[in-house]
Amino acid sequence: GPVMELVEDCGGTSALAVHVEVLVKPRSTASKTDVRMHVVAFLDHHRVITGNHRWTEFDEQFLRQNVDSVAIADPERGTIDLKGCNLTVHIFTLNNDGLSTLNLEEDEELSAANHWLLPAAEFQGIWESLVFEDGVKTQLLDYVSTTIFFSDKNVNSNLITWNRVVLLHGPPGNGKTSLCKALAQKLSIRLSDRYTYSQFVEINSHSLFSKWFSESGKLVTKMFQKIQQLIDDEDALVFVLVDEVESLTAARNASHAGTEPSDAIRVVNSVLTQLDQIKRHPNVVILTTSNLTEKIDLAFLDRADIKQKIGPPSTEGIFNIYMSCLGELMKCQIISPRQQLLTLHELETISFMESNVSQMSLSLRRIAEKSKGLSGRSLRRLPFLAHALFVKVVTILN
Repeated sequence: GPVMELVEDCGGTSALAVHVEVLVKPRSTASKTDVRMHVVAFLDHHRVITGNHRWTEFDEQFLRQNVDSVAIADPERGTIDLKGCNLTVHIFTLNNDGLSTLNLEEDEELSAANHWLLPAAEFQGIWESLVFEDGVKTQLLDYVSTTIFFSDKNVNSNLITWNRVVLLHGPPGNGKTSLCKALAQKLSIRLSDRYTYSQFVEINSHSLFSKWFSESGKLVTKMFQKIQQLIDDEDALVFVLVDEVESLTAARNASHAGTEPSDAIRVVNSVLTQLDQIKRHPNVVILTTSNLTEKIDLAFLDRADIKQKIGPPSTEGIFNIYMSCLGELMKCQIISPRQQLLTLHELETISFMESNVSQMSLSLRRIAEKSKGLSGRSLRRLPFLAHALFVKVVTILN
């Protein structure tokens, strides 16, 4: 396309940028400078690695005392020669506070939204667990990173058009909401030098049309005032997730048809207005999901810069999901002894020839082909169901 032609005309890209994520132990008092220096020295001993690589054990005392893990965070790049790369080291700790709620009324248990401080311990590992077509995760990450970079540089959005709104759409159960959480987690880590911390606020559209919200449009305003308080801290990066935005459209259409009270349309209009107001702030990213692409409000579609369909996984994606499930069952010793499984790339290298080494992996590939059309959520449930229905032997050790 025109973007790739522009890159080629400008002489291509510079040296490959590789992101290294360093999770520091909670009680570590070491400076970021010292941690970075020791990590770079550690990586100097590793020349060629696979793209998704994580170290959790270290020979050097400083790393053992201060670092939980060092991860090369580019799984879609395959094999990487670190010597020819620009390494960007991101140092972070995880927040263990967990989920809290934004309550609107002191005397009422009225929850407006769910709220996490990022990077959150419970979001860790979501990114790696999500399997999509090649490049989807990386492209979304690059897009949102560019959005924040343009905001930070005060680029005039009237001259170069860009919003801070992402829309992920597709059938339920394929990881749209999880991908939003994983994106926010990744960005909170990668931008930790720019923003002291990040906030993640999850608004469920269905809750907006509950008895409370329908009776008072003021509650929507109140909810966004709470969010605005988070945004007012310029050292914080704020992600706002509006899940299942098709509910907004459904409410608006029902209101026009006379089957829904006019309060509902006031709520919808209020939400859209409030989103328009908060997205003007450079430290805000709005993430939205929809199960039904056709039913999304045009006014909402126009607000979104990037619209990414998240469909059921391909055969390759299904195979990789099953591989990760089996890996977890082996790690937990539910499958024992540990079996060696070949990746699809390794199977291709041997032209899918059947042997003692490849037999189980080829069997898994056949199962993956038969699983086409199932959602990611269903696929990850299958190992549990298989054990419950067909293995049935449960040994609980004290």
